[in-house]
Amino acid sequence: MYAIECHRLGRQFDTLVAVADLDLAIPAGAIFGFLGPNGAGKTTTVRMLCALIAPSSGSARVAGYDVQSQAAHVRATVGILTETPGLYDSLTALENLIFFGRLYGLTADRAAERAAHYLRLFELWERRNDPVGGFSKGMRQKLAIARALLHDPTIVFLDEPTAGLDPAAARAVRHVIKTLRADGRTIFLTTHNLAEADELCDLIGVFRTRLISLDTPTNLRARLFGQSARIVLAGPAAPLVPLVQQLPFVSEVVAEERALLVRLTDPERNNPTLVRALVATGADICYLEPFTPSLEAVYLELLHDESAVAA
Repeated sequence: MYAIECHRLGRQFDTLVAVADLDLAIPAGAIFGFLGPNGAGKTTTVRMLCALIAPSSGSARVAGYDVQSQAAHVRATVGILTETPGLYDSLTALENLIFFGRLYGLTADRAAERAAHYLRLFELWERRNDPVGGFSKGMRQKLAIARALLHDPTIVFLDEPTAGLDPAAARAVRHVIKTLRADGRTIFLTTHNLAEADELCDLIGVFRTRLISLDTPTNLRARLFGQSARIVLAGPAAPLVPLVQQLPFVSEVVAEERALLVRLTDPERNNPTLVRALVATGADICYLEPFTPSLEAVYLELLHDESAVAA
């Protein structure tokens, strides 16, 4: 079952195409990472999926509802954390949540019950009667996420949820996101923190006006970089590059100061032959380890390839 489905979804502002022909299917219960540079159209996409603006073309369904013909149902089903969430500084944490709960249409008793639940869940209960103006940025961010969850949405859109937070606060927010997934919710996450996306996301979409790639982090790595080994040496690595390049199962070699990054056809089968070839030349091998490229490397490679095709 898909929580979000798009078919050739597009949005144009006058002559500016912000989103073009977006095809997307996000399984229910997944954390989806939506990655792209500033100005790529990510926020416009989120606004369409939350039924805040209408598409110029194509269609989308969120939680089974059409974003155009059933916009009110979509808005009642999703929770949204914007990059700059608004909270009332003069109100306490509890008062803020009850106020927003009432705006969502909850009864006073239900709003108070939901507010208490999330204040406890996000470890803010002891500060429930303190004005929000005195909260740290991390506390405010957790409160803003709680605000987005008051009406029990099945799909939650989080725009840069850890931007500007200190490491401890960012870790706490990531824990909240994992808690939401464990609770069965679908998370649509936009972030520039690629390590965070790597840690959290089941599925990654790289986007710049158009969807460039959609896959799991593991599959994206394998598709772009294949399987690689990193061989750490006691001496300089560069002189060994010509030897390694001649091996039939090696597709690429990159030398660091004292290490070789070798892309192989089948590491489990090829590594022993590779090691023997290096030792035969007198190379002193300290150790060999699998090499996993960062999601940042994958992301930059995809954007670079897309730019080259566009040129």
